Amino acid sequence: MAKILVVDDSPSESEKFREILARHGYEVLQASNGEQGIEMTKRELPALILMDVVMPVMNGFQATRMLSRDGATGHIPIIIVSTKDQPTDRIWGKRQGAADYLTKPIDEAVLIALVKRLLL
Repeated sequence: MAKILVVDDSPSESEKFREILARHGYEVLQASNGEQGIEMTKRELPALILMDVVMPVMNGFQATRMLSRDGATGHIPIIIVSTKDQPTDRIWGKRQGAADYLTKPIDEAVLIALVKRLLL
């Protein structure tokens, strides 16, 4: 069972992702900001990360950049999941090292298809 880390400061969003991923057989870890997400990633080495953008302490773009450029965690695919839906946000997210970018609200089928593709 693959471990997926959800980094989101909204308890309701985190829980929604946990329910969807658990229903599809994934083990889910949760962090509530980018700094916590980095610490948990280094400790747990999840197979994939779902990263919100707008969070306290450290935003998702900063955390994605740090994780993707770290030799110990750079191999872990990161999907940015945000309400920010401008083309510039998508481009910036990919430049920070994100494998993909989805906007909220999430379509479960789209999310799971992307997760499966990235975990191959």
